[in-house]
Amino acid sequence: MPEWGSADQPMTIYLLRHGIAEPAGAGSDDAARALTDEGRKKLRALLKLVRGAGVKPERILTSPLVRAVQTAELAGEALGCQARPMRTEVLAGGSIEDVWSEIRVHKDAGSLLLAGHEPQFSQLVAYLLAAPELVVDFKKGALVAIEMEQFGPRPRGALRWMLVPKLAGKPD
Repeated sequence: MPEWGSADQPMTIYLLRHGIAEPAGAGSDDAARALTDEGRKKLRALLKLVRGAGVKPERILTSPLVRAVQTAELAGEALGCQARPMRTEVLAGGSIEDVWSEIRVHKDAGSLLLAGHEPQFSQLVAYLLAAPELVVDFKKGALVAIEMEQFGPRPRGALRWMLVPKLAGKPD
């Protein structure tokens, strides 16, 4: 019988897709693509809005790709996260089950922010909500909040909200 560990308190998982990045060029290193100035501005506007709503992750996990690391660092600064972002290869295209296993390692945290990519993040939303047929249009720089109460082998979370940069208003 599987062990269904549960948290002492629910955990909020924030999924933040990286902001607008430099275009992929022929022969260029995709992993080295950085955020553009526009991408940074839009991320800052979105993060300012959610900070005002009380979003403050305890930990941040990020894909090791440059654009995701930069997104995670911006999020950490803007949201007042004391812990430095931790890089994990599973957010660079690992299986959804592997991402869930990584989340479970951090189940003692009250909130966890993951910075990563598509199509992994739209698939991860569907998986965390136990809704495999769900289609999510996960825009660059969008942020999703999912609440988890149990950390067993299969997740069953509750969608709290999703915010896209366009709704955060014009960047300063």
